[in-house]
Amino acid sequence: MHWQDPVLTAAQISFTIALFPSIMSRDKPALATSLLNGTVAAVISCIYATLSLWFAAVSAAVNSAFWLLLAVQKRAADRRQAG
Repeated sequence: MHWQDPVLTAAQISFTIALFPSIMSRDKPALATSLLNGTVAAVISCIYATLSLWFAAVSAAVNSAFWLLLAVQKRAADRRQAG
């Protein structure tokens, strides 16, 4: 195992944990912010996988999924608010 894998995994897990308050809150980040971060995290996950950094790839994929969940939540909240 590369030493980078556990370090990057820990960083990704920290970023993912930091998203929990936003996921549970009524206030959501801007839709564009969530979509961009989710997309970039997905790309990073693919890059980690090509480098055989499997734990980092999975943790980045989870981070991406959480950002995309926030995008879905924001979109739903905007629709409810609009009418």
